[in-house]
Amino acid sequence: MALQEGRKRVLVVDDEPAIRDMLRGFFEAKGYEALTAAGGDEAVKLIGQQRPHAVLLDLCMPGLSGLDTLARIKELDRRLPVVVVTGHGTVDAAVAAMRLGAEDFVAKPVRLAALLEIVERVAPGGPEGDGGQLLLASRASLAEMMGPSAAVRRVCEQVAQVAGTGLTVLLHGETGAGKSLVARAVHDLSERAARRLVRVDCGAIPDTLIESELFGHERGAFTGAVERKGGYFERAHEGTLFLDEVANLSEAMMRKLLCALEDRQVYRVGGKEPIPVDIRVVAASNQDLQRLVERGAFRRDLFHRLNEFAIEIPPLRKRKEDIAHLAQRFLAQASEELGRRVQGVSPQAMELLYGYEWPGNVRELRNVIRRAVLLAEDTVNPDHVRAASARCAVPGSELHRAAERPAVQPSNLDQVLAGQWSLKDITRECVRQVEQSVIAAVLERTGGNRSQAARLLKVDYKTLYYKAKELGAGGGRSIDATP
Repeated sequence: MALQEGRKRVLVVDDEPAIRDMLRGFFEAKGYEALTAAGGDEAVKLIGQQRPHAVLLDLCMPGLSGLDTLARIKELDRRLPVVVVTGHGTVDAAVAAMRLGAEDFVAKPVRLAALLEIVERVAPGGPEGDGGQLLLASRASLAEMMGPSAAVRRVCEQVAQVAGTGLTVLLHGETGAGKSLVARAVHDLSERAARRLVRVDCGAIPDTLIESELFGHERGAFTGAVERKGGYFERAHEGTLFLDEVANLSEAMMRKLLCALEDRQVYRVGGKEPIPVDIRVVAASNQDLQRLVERGAFRRDLFHRLNEFAIEIPPLRKRKEDIAHLAQRFLAQASEELGRRVQGVSPQAMELLYGYEWPGNVRELRNVIRRAVLLAEDTVNPDHVRAASARCAVPGSELHRAAERPAVQPSNLDQVLAGQWSLKDITRECVRQVEQSVIAAVLERTGGNRSQAARLLKVDYKTLYYKAKELGAGGGRSIDATP
């Protein structure tokens, strides 16, 4: 069904016929085309056939629930605005809907003028979307996911510059810094956004399978190939192929990948006929490909083919302004997922988060916050952060110094060189030194409280007692001090 020129389309999803009829009549009187659905399954089907500008979704419905319907809608089109309209307007329901991507939340009885204002705000363009509004929304979404720092704003600006072109994009950043988020943003802002973004982790596929996974194979091409199978290139046809950790490819696969990108066609393993593919490529690496090229570890011609437009994603330690924003976002997600009612992060706990260097970047921060939420009651405090990650210590503390202290001391090396110690001896001594330093630091931190120290170190009380006694790690206090 074609949309009449100049009219916007709204989909009303509600199991009550009176509500559907009332909202349909109201929006039609305001110049909208109004579609209605009595349930979630019907709504999802309609969206696949006639994309609306906005969806008004009841939360409490028989069959597919409102939240499940919202999740399905976002799987179909994550940019389609959804406004939840329900008589069950609890805070928990609102939070859950917003987590799933709802643009707004309205409780019944609905004020029609306010509802119209919301729809006008969240759905300003046509079914294909207004280009400027879409650009702003997608950039805002990336900033929401990554943080408000100047470094993230630069990344968003670069994404906006390149997304609408056909250039191949090369992303460089440490593990956990957000390369997948940037790749998704490049795809969502491109003309291929309605098609697939296909991600390939080049480091997770064995060398013996990577060619078949990328290019597909014919039946009987090798043992176990019982039927013809298309590869990632074919699945990404007319969409975007995201080659993550591309530096892990072998020399032979680099050559074949280069040929596929240059010729825009692939040969399945065991096949003789070329298969044309129309794809946009985004590649990523946590290693500096330019340096790998200089060392002869990465093909120069492939590097230049991928490096048409490069985006550097800075590590979290170089954009610490994002930590508070990300911590609050992860806290809200974890609270919802784990069924906790944790409200925030205390200033003292935030100080610990700011003081840590985050070698695992955003992914590590997310894991620490999730574990801290599990331990906390209403607010994440420093003890929860330390229990979630002993490495998140204040810089300059004994625990921090112990973690940075070289395990192999010069005296140890002298004994090795003198032929007095084997590799096994030096390893045992290094372990002993690290255990001594960490146990002493944790006992100092807990004021000699063995029970608390055992919980932080994730060992039982008896193990800590005997290790501390054996190592002499009393933290300046008696190991027999009262817990």
